[in-house]
Amino acid sequence: MRINKTLTAVALALGASTSAYAADALKIGMVLPMSGPFAAYGEQILNGARLYIAEHGDTVDGRKVELIVKDDTGVAPEVSKRVAQELVVKDKVNILAGFGLTPSAFAVAPLATQVKVPMVVMNAATSSVTEKSPYIVRTSMALPQITAPVATWALKNGIKNVYTVVADYGPGHDAEKQFVKTFTEGGGKIVGEVRTPVKSPDFAPFLQKVKDTKPDAVFLFVPAGEQGVAFLKGYKERGLDKDGIKLISTGDLTDEDVLDAMGDAALGVVTSFHYSENHKSAVNKAYTDAYYKAYPNKRPNFMSVAGYDGMHLIYDVVKKNGGDSSGEKFIATAKGMSWESPRGPITIDPQTRDINQNIYIRKVEKVGDKNQNVEFDHIADFKDPGKQK
Repeated sequence: MRINKTLTAVALALGASTSAYAADALKIGMVLPMSGPFAAYGEQILNGARLYIAEHGDTVDGRKVELIVKDDTGVAPEVSKRVAQELVVKDKVNILAGFGLTPSAFAVAPLATQVKVPMVVMNAATSSVTEKSPYIVRTSMALPQITAPVATWALKNGIKNVYTVVADYGPGHDAEKQFVKTFTEGGGKIVGEVRTPVKSPDFAPFLQKVKDTKPDAVFLFVPAGEQGVAFLKGYKERGLDKDGIKLISTGDLTDEDVLDAMGDAALGVVTSFHYSENHKSAVNKAYTDAYYKAYPNKRPNFMSVAGYDGMHLIYDVVKKNGGDSSGEKFIATAKGMSWESPRGPITIDPQTRDINQNIYIRKVEKVGDKNQNVEFDHIADFKDPGKQK
């Protein structure tokens, strides 16, 4: 009850006259996994956000930008909710941002609604995230959006039956549902389905099931990072590739953060995704050059770009609103905004507050001295299929 009363007071304060905004700091509360198994998510998102600030200055329409980072440790919705409440009540942030995983975004969405604070989601990819609060806008992707294209590619390239392996949480369920829908509607057959634990899965029994079933391909979705490395290692060790079982996936699998660790085992893997370090554009060249200069020991990946674009959105909205960062005005201005991202042209969908963007079909190839996701086809301006009307 005490927390609710405090939040109500903060909501009233946030709804006060905007005349004093120019004199106040623009406080952005970042809820991110900065420790635990998903710490790389938080690091990359924060790197991208900080790079944007470094390039465009730390003042927006007279307001000093202040990032306040809270660690939610990963898949711990109760922690995400608690640290978000601290950001709103104690730190009096104007904007909530970050959200590396879906459980985090789901847990904080009711708070954003209650206190009418804009919430910029920079990774959490379950389709329904933007439906959890009218104050949410997303700059990353939705799982169905990045899944449907690889199912279509598979159908066009002689893959007739598939075994699906997905992580057992919201994004995995979304990926499974969309792949099955697109693939079967196109005439393909699903010969097996399995869901793996989100935390520390042992892929051996699942890989053996796939091997015994002998499909044309296995479709995989697991959280970006170490799980993809482990699955690919098992896939090779058990000889699924030698049995002619192709591996197709969303681009999380061959994320640049783990591509070096995968080594040559990743060569030839086909994925669909919205960003590659190897994307050919002047904007991406400038971005990757700046990223390597700022963070010499890290490769820029899709999470860093979502953090970068999230800050781009925040800056542009606050500028257009004359320094006003209040929730309803922020969201109204964000709707329909378009710009050229390092990933290509993007738009905040005015109906869904989600992101419309190019989705690329890529193959891992050796480029110079490193493996890269090389784009060879794309679907332009693609909307989350689950939200298409």
